[in-house]
Amino acid sequence: MKQFRSFVIKESRHILRDKRTMLILFGMPVMLMLIFGFAITNDVKNVRTVVVTSQMDHQTRAVIDRLAASEFFTVTAAVPTPKDAERLVRNQKADLAIVFSQDFASKHEGLQFIIDGADPNMAQQWTNYATGVIANPQGALVNTKMLYNPRMSSAYNFVPAIMGMLLMLICAMMTSISIVREKERGTMEVLLVSPVKPLMIIIAKVVPYLVLAFTILIIILLMARFVLDVPIQGSLVWIFVVSIIYIMLALSLGLLISNIATSQLMALLISAMVLLMPIVMLSGMLFPIESMPAPLQWLSAIVPPRYYIEAMRKLMIMGVGIKEVAREVTILSVMAIFLLIVSLKKFKTRLE
Repeated sequence: MKQFRSFVIKESRHILRDKRTMLILFGMPVMLMLIFGFAITNDVKNVRTVVVTSQMDHQTRAVIDRLAASEFFTVTAAVPTPKDAERLVRNQKADLAIVFSQDFASKHEGLQFIIDGADPNMAQQWTNYATGVIANPQGALVNTKMLYNPRMSSAYNFVPAIMGMLLMLICAMMTSISIVREKERGTMEVLLVSPVKPLMIIIAKVVPYLVLAFTILIIILLMARFVLDVPIQGSLVWIFVVSIIYIMLALSLGLLISNIATSQLMALLISAMVLLMPIVMLSGMLFPIESMPAPLQWLSAIVPPRYYIEAMRKLMIMGVGIKEVAREVTILSVMAIFLLIVSLKKFKTRLE
């Protein structure tokens, strides 16, 4: 046990001495939280709006005032014809143009939207919001009760996704690089002939990254609550329990990658190809899985972050209990056990 503790301390000191690694481990979570929380957002705010009115009556003026008063739209100009409005949209001087017909006041119909559709998802949101504000005399969205996210903040969606991405990348990538580094230097063989069993050596190298992963998880939760104002509705105990399973899965995957890679560069490239792209594209982090083609939905079924992100959204945002995430926890547990068995068996066979 004393030798095991010595290996853990040795690996921890090695990590702490590497300033670049420490910068990546603790700088990346903070940077990504700030970027996704404030810069990369799907929130509808300050949409540059142009109105086209054939005649400016009292009711049309009231509708325009409601649009201008809402936090969603900024009325930048009023033009006489739809062609003038379209020209402004094409010249990137407006995002949305609303054309009121001559009989809009009497019939309460006859609206046309001219929209910058370069981003179809945002264009659809602008249309829905504009329709709601125009139809509601109070200037709010019509008949809309937004559960779990009343402010419709995109941070509610991104925080669990960032947790899934960072924990996977840090645990898997850093673990694989750390073990491959020992092999490159020839020190792994020296460690294996020591009195400590090979399994204990691997565990000793993994423990510091386990502690770092927990530290990063706590940093993310604190930033989510006190910087991004994202409430944590569910039990912290279950959040940490599910995270333990996910972290063990990621560490097992890192160990498996270290068996395949022969150099640190190869470990980094494999981690990027196997982890980064599937996490971003197929985990539901940015794009809804339900909207993907069937083959990609099937492929996403083997992407572990998909289930962790789903579980965290339910636990953190919806505030459900562990029973409601039993499916995700079961899948993550099976994946973790499978990867751990395969990676340990492969590792011992390789180094015997």
